[in-house]
Amino acid sequence: MGVLEVNDVAKRFGDVVALDGVSLSVRRGELLGFLGPNGAGKSTTMRAIMGLIAIDRGTITWNGAAITSDTRRRFGYMPAERGMYPKLKVGDQLAYFARLAGLSKSAAAAAAAKWMQRVDISARADDEVQALSSGNQQRVQLAIALVHDPELLILDEPFSGLDPVAVENMKTILVEEMERGTAVLFSSHQLDLVTDVSRDVVIVDHGRVVLNGDVRDIRERASFRYASVAFAGGVAADPSWSPAIAWAEVLSRDGRALRLRVPAGADPTDVLADLARAGAVVEFSFMPPDLSEVFLQAVSRSGARHDEVGVAP
Repeated sequence: MGVLEVNDVAKRFGDVVALDGVSLSVRRGELLGFLGPNGAGKSTTMRAIMGLIAIDRGTITWNGAAITSDTRRRFGYMPAERGMYPKLKVGDQLAYFARLAGLSKSAAAAAAAKWMQRVDISARADDEVQALSSGNQQRVQLAIALVHDPELLILDEPFSGLDPVAVENMKTILVEEMERGTAVLFSSHQLDLVTDVSRDVVIVDHGRVVLNGDVRDIRERASFRYASVAFAGGVAADPSWSPAIAWAEVLSRDGRALRLRVPAGADPTDVLADLARAGAVVEFSFMPPDLSEVFLQAVSRSGARHDEVGVAP
């Protein structure tokens, strides 16, 4: 089974620390979400994997061996910036990149046709890339990354600029690639999409990994939970009610519903019983924070630590 290993990678650009000991791994058949604010080091890490920049420290391997130019021909890469020839026709562009990856002329033409159809761009096969909308250019870039059936797929902001239909198609393609056995590393600022398709994430900030693991486990490790109730028949809750649960905080109270923030160790049964003192409960939920909130907390804490030690943004 193929595996990408990024181990303790560091990179400076002058006085700016871009990467400060980043480590991650992606196995074939795994889809890893790579998250972080702008300037956190995501694109720099991806460029280092593809050999577009030299690293100052650490190792990047595939199947336990150093990555060579021949190895990278088996990788698919979709950069955040446009990486295409603007005056080349869409079909010719895909066939060209397929030939660069080692496909024969006939195989490249067949692969180009397949992926134009798969990303719904076949009708524009004879158009120059520069004539396409931003969203359609994004579709072409994805097709270029996939046209040679790569073992490792590296996608930098693949959902950027896509309409809702294209987003759903992109999500389907990513899951299909994972099921085919491709190792997929992708970055995105759209965290709801990450939770839809990815089980595991790595969060970086200021060039360091600040949180990683299974999304459900990360959420479960949060120090608090959200408890929400709705009352029967829309009857207003008792306005004099206040929580008896220690450290509980009322977040919203609109008369027909209540929402609390409570410690993670609180017993949901006790929380429900406490809320029932305010009215007849017909709906109840007890949930950890979503990934976006965990993300914000992680990068907020990271920023404070880096300010203290003087790490460059």
